[in-house]
Amino acid sequence: MRVLMINSVCGIRSTGRICTDLAEILERQGHQVKIAYGRESVPERFQKYAVRIGNDMDVRLHGIRSRVLDAHGFGSAGVTRRFIEWVKEYDPDVIHLHNLHGYYINIELLFRYLKTFGKRIVWTLHDCWAFTGHCSHFDYIGCDRWKTGCFSCPQLREYPSSWLRDGSRDNYQKKRDLFCGVPNLRIVTPSEWLARTARQSFLGEYPIRAIYNGIDLDCFRPTEGAFASEYGLEGKKIVLGVSSVWNSKKGLDDFIKLADLLDDSYRIVLVGLSEKQIRQLPPSILGIERTNDIRSLCEIYTAAYAFVNPSVEETMGLTTAEALACGTPVIVYNRTAVPEVVDEQCGIVLKENSPQAIAQALSALSFDKENCLRRAGDFDKSEKYREYLDFYQAEEAAITVS
Repeated sequence: MRVLMINSVCGIRSTGRICTDLAEILERQGHQVKIAYGRESVPERFQKYAVRIGNDMDVRLHGIRSRVLDAHGFGSAGVTRRFIEWVKEYDPDVIHLHNLHGYYINIELLFRYLKTFGKRIVWTLHDCWAFTGHCSHFDYIGCDRWKTGCFSCPQLREYPSSWLRDGSRDNYQKKRDLFCGVPNLRIVTPSEWLARTARQSFLGEYPIRAIYNGIDLDCFRPTEGAFASEYGLEGKKIVLGVSSVWNSKKGLDDFIKLADLLDDSYRIVLVGLSEKQIRQLPPSILGIERTNDIRSLCEIYTAAYAFVNPSVEETMGLTTAEALACGTPVIVYNRTAVPEVVDEQCGIVLKENSPQAIAQALSALSFDKENCLRRAGDFDKSEKYREYLDFYQAEEAAITVS
């Protein structure tokens, strides 16, 4: 079986690693895999899968078009035409779409081709961009225009930002026309929350199945290290937050408020901050820049008294599962998909989403490490990607019957 994945990046960040993890499993089972990507570099070990769509200059031009015209996904026409010709030569049995946003591909040309493809198409939604007129997330502001038709977007300056024009009404209508009516398309989401949300959109015409993102339990596991002693945190109850990007939606403001509510026995540690954000933190919070060293990250997870995820816009909450895999109990807000990762044996889903509620939960926290590890086993990468393989095979059977 020949599989083609399409994603903004390859082998880096969450979606890029999901693609390469799945590619390695497919390859071990004798399948051929290519990952078409749009931007940034690809780690050496994944170069064998990588096929770039366009180049850096095209990404910049697409970005300018998006910022001026609010036309994200409608640039990159020339490189998309050339890519489609390559796809025809490769002749995949399955096309697996991931993030199509990212300033690298023309969705109009791509979906005109997909409607003639005639074979299996799987689309993993990693956010909500596919069924809105502009944004990738909307829960924070409580917007539900995406259900019937976007207009006057209240998040024009949010990714993918537009400086001048509000094209949300046109974008919504174009996406609806393009994305609907694709033969043999099936949709996967990384959470039941996103599956329920997508079913309320125009994508609800398709079968939609939730398959959680997986974590490598050989890498994410209890890992003792010198983190606490290195930073002078011996004897402190470390309250940990981890994110690749920190802002108010991820809970940064709530962590700052939480620091004023905790006594000296606690110390908040935030991983993934920018240098500027670290400089702006109060002295009671230790800020650490983003790290790609999984062992170091596992040492931090393991040293923590509790992992706190106050994010209000998540399509799964992978860092929460990573913390559990290191034996650390979790406290999360009851928003979007994060509560699905937690059960009553390994953490607390707050009834009230506030720093005060976090502080109260910390004082009452009492969970067995083994229960955290047990729950993390439900997100074992090998099991999650086996579900994808079963999905491919199920689709083959369904198409044969039809």
